[in-house]
Amino acid sequence: MSAVADDQWFTNHTTGAPAQLRQQVVTYFDATPAGMLSDRLAVAGDAALQAATAAGRTRAAAIDLLAADALITLALLATAERSPATLASAAAELRQRAAVAA
Repeated sequence: MSAVADDQWFTNHTTGAPAQLRQQVVTYFDATPAGMLSDRLAVAGDAALQAATAAGRTRAAAIDLLAADALITLALLATAERSPATLASAAAELRQRAAVAA
């Protein structure tokens, strides 16, 4: 898919989220380099999880943790829609990456 189609997919799947959460998700997503949508979402999710972990057990960590959850969920959704045969391996990779980030 094209970058424009990926951006539209991302917009379609984040519209309607609470404003603060959506802004945080957009911030992480926009900070990723160009590439496959599922990879960009995974990288953004990793960054959000790392930020949440760095914030520790503070209230500030909550929005980053929610953003990480949303971005990783979107990465799995994009994979399921575009390459369902690779979903299991993609999920395993995301789990491994999250373990390293935490």
